[in-house]
Amino acid sequence: MDGKTQLGDFLQTRRSQLRPEDIGVPTYGERRRVPGLRREELALLAGVSTSYYTRLEQGQSLSASPGVLDAIAGALRLDESERRYLHDLARVDRRRTRSRRPAPERVPEATRQFLDVLGDVPSIVLGRRSDVLAWNRLGHALFAGHLDFGAPDLPAQRPNMARLVFLDGHVRDLYADWPSKARAVVGNLRLVAAQHPEDAALHALLGELSAKSAEFALMWADHRVKACTVADYEMRHPLVGPLTVIQQSMSSGRGPVVVVATTEAGSPSRAALALLAQTAGEGAARADLSSDAARPRSRADRD
Repeated sequence: MDGKTQLGDFLQTRRSQLRPEDIGVPTYGERRRVPGLRREELALLAGVSTSYYTRLEQGQSLSASPGVLDAIAGALRLDESERRYLHDLARVDRRRTRSRRPAPERVPEATRQFLDVLGDVPSIVLGRRSDVLAWNRLGHALFAGHLDFGAPDLPAQRPNMARLVFLDGHVRDLYADWPSKARAVVGNLRLVAAQHPEDAALHALLGELSAKSAEFALMWADHRVKACTVADYEMRHPLVGPLTVIQQSMSSGRGPVVVVATTEAGSPSRAALALLAQTAGEGAARADLSSDAARPRSRADRD
């Protein structure tokens, strides 16, 4: 970021995305060399001095108070998720935290029980870096049926949904509007990166995605922030065809997030999901029979 803080980079990017006419700033017909608001215009809207805002954007001042940050957020027309992100960035820049590798994430027993209860609803459990920590049969069949069902149980082989969305052709083709899904993934990673600046594994993932996907790198540079809570997606599943699902993320505020996919009652999408559940159940039964056949028989069984 050319020596700038993350906070300054975010402020400059979002300022460039605001047009003067959108917020009532007169331009008197003048031609501008750069897009967006000028620093002095943004500072005036936020009620701070131009020199102070300039130092903040250039990373020369790390002491912005919550009130000043809220004023700048209002001037930039940030929503609630973006406002929280701005405050998180300010705390990160003040602390200058060092990256470290956190302890492996695990699925609490209560969450596993909840996943069992959701047997007829496609469900997956995601860690903060979007690692798949667990999924039920239908969640596996809907989101990544081409992968081994037992992969989440092996930390070294756990699928990562962000990586799958950008780098896995099967998952990419699942979404009719892939750019919308991709932007949601990037926006959520932005929030997590600001909340956990010390997470070395997260930084490694972001570096990998930036290097392997030009689309990810472009979206990351855009600084869009989005909390993935509820969203409609049209999916094109290779086994059951098109269906529209509502993906909802549920969290207690601590630990992993449970993502469920629901469909409208009586809709073709609900019928497609029921067909997928039947197919997934038959596949699981065949897998169980195969494992039983491969298991050595006891002497009593042979007799």
